[in-house]
Amino acid sequence: MLKRVLGILSYVGMVLVFGALLVRVKYPDYDQYAIYAAWTGLGLVLLYTIGQWREIVAYFSQRNARYGALAGFGVIVVLGILIAANYLSTRRNTRWDLTANKQYSLSEQSVKLAQGLNSPVKFTLFDQPENFDRFRPRLDSYKYASSQVQVEYVDAVKNPMLATAQKVDTIPTVLIEYMGRTERVSTDSEQDLTNALIKLLNPTMRKVYFLSGHGEKDPGSNERTGYSGISDALKRDNYQFDKLVLAQTNEIPADATMLVVAGPRTDILEQELPILEEYLSKKTGKMLVMLDPSDNFKQPTHMPRLTGLLKEWGIDATESVVVDLSGRTQVATVPVSAPPYPSHAITKDFNLITMFPLARAVTPAKDAPAGRSGQSFIQTAQRSWGETNLASLEDPSKLTPEPEKGDVSGPVSIAVATAVPAPSPEKPDATPASNPPKPEDQAPKPETRVAAIGDSDFAANAYLGIEGNRDLFMNTVNWLSQQENLISIRPREAADRRITLTANSSSAMFWLTLFVIPAIVLGAGVFTWWRRR
Repeated sequence: MLKRVLGILSYVGMVLVFGALLVRVKYPDYDQYAIYAAWTGLGLVLLYTIGQWREIVAYFSQRNARYGALAGFGVIVVLGILIAANYLSTRRNTRWDLTANKQYSLSEQSVKLAQGLNSPVKFTLFDQPENFDRFRPRLDSYKYASSQVQVEYVDAVKNPMLATAQKVDTIPTVLIEYMGRTERVSTDSEQDLTNALIKLLNPTMRKVYFLSGHGEKDPGSNERTGYSGISDALKRDNYQFDKLVLAQTNEIPADATMLVVAGPRTDILEQELPILEEYLSKKTGKMLVMLDPSDNFKQPTHMPRLTGLLKEWGIDATESVVVDLSGRTQVATVPVSAPPYPSHAITKDFNLITMFPLARAVTPAKDAPAGRSGQSFIQTAQRSWGETNLASLEDPSKLTPEPEKGDVSGPVSIAVATAVPAPSPEKPDATPASNPPKPEDQAPKPETRVAAIGDSDFAANAYLGIEGNRDLFMNTVNWLSQQENLISIRPREAADRRITLTANSSSAMFWLTLFVIPAIVLGAGVFTWWRRR
């Protein structure tokens, strides 16, 4: 009697399971009831199986049954592994970029921006469907980096009204939307997409003024010593730039985010010094000073007013030239800095080599005013020093460090930064706001920030192609402007790996592939056949 009841229950269970499957496919509104029915059906089938335990044991006592059970168990294990692998690939997505230049991987800056998003960002590609695959790897990389990124593909030919509503005039166009703001990009370049994202995250345009009138580097010059490459990098990070002749204006413009003094040949004027002092101390200004050592070793150029101003902010720009005998370059006066760098926000996780054509030692001042202690963020190798006897540099073969004569012992610091919080204003008595701003909406507390680097040529057009020089300059600028979220390694264009063959090389490859290699294979075969005979 019990077996008959269990048999009926087993049929009821199977009906419930298949019925639940049918309900989930045809009537998704009743999905919850289908789940209950499926579990009930599985329970009834399991109950019937337990009721047949004697027959099951008797069956598996036979030899063929045991072999069949082992084979079935193996099939179940393989299916389990496949199901687990499929689940992991769906829930735990992992990608590997095996290309030599990581052309399918986002740069550190792009990943950092994507992972720091507090609100959703939507990338919408307007193009023809046959061109979607060209953009898909790049857009999917942003989506993979952050759950806040959404990607949509729109056929602009079949949906012209939508394209017109979004002011899409040409295809392809990637529309990027963030918190009601939009940017449009017409390429799949990571540099362009990330720059657009930077503009959305930092809609306020910042202004960088390059001090002029003392022989400084020209931000608009395309010459080897010019700064046009740096100017382009500033634009990509949403900065504007202009030149400032302080002797004419007698003031630093109110819209100045920072002031850059790039390699002056002469000292600042006496009437300019109080303007700079007021800008830093009373207006929480930001200033980057890049001081080259004298290129005339017989008649060194002294800048007491500018170096004195730096010393007031905890930075000592020594009258020396860094000599590097670590073997990284063939020229002793071309120091190279490599990871690990001194601990600082500018060089955090910075793993690129930087090179400085001719640098002076810039160290934290020992007698710095209270609260204005500088911190080094670039230093050279152990086998280096700051040579104070510049006349000895004319014969590099006889160079030796002489600390007793004032030489700076290695490793030598060539860049120092100082951050001083602005004085806290007195808080008026007031009731707290009912809706205080969120932490991510609050601007960072203003600070006076000063950075000095003992070389300006490292950021010139001639040396900007060195691996880390551009990123080092831009990281320093972003730290000074208190935009730490932009401090990272930036996107780079894909390397050109085309092989260019000469006429002789082409001819050699032709004869090698069509005649030499086949002849060798044929000869080896004939030789093997002859030996076997």
